[in-house]
Amino acid sequence: MAELGPGPHRSGDIAQHMNKKANSFGPVRSSLISKGIVWSPIHGDTAFTVPLFHEYLLRTVPAGT
Repeated sequence: MAELGPGPHRSGDIAQHMNKKANSFGPVRSSLISKGIVWSPIHGDTAFTVPLFHEYLLRTVPAGT
């Protein structure tokens, strides 16, 4: 998701970027929401809760992880 930019992003766009089916991300998305890392501004969208968090991830997490 960080590679797509600050967001919000549609769940289908995130899945397409990762070559996965959108419905396979439900449990992971729910877990990230409950941990406060992402939120859903509107149904089907996902965004990071912290501004510029996508830039931090791009700097610190190796690609493909």
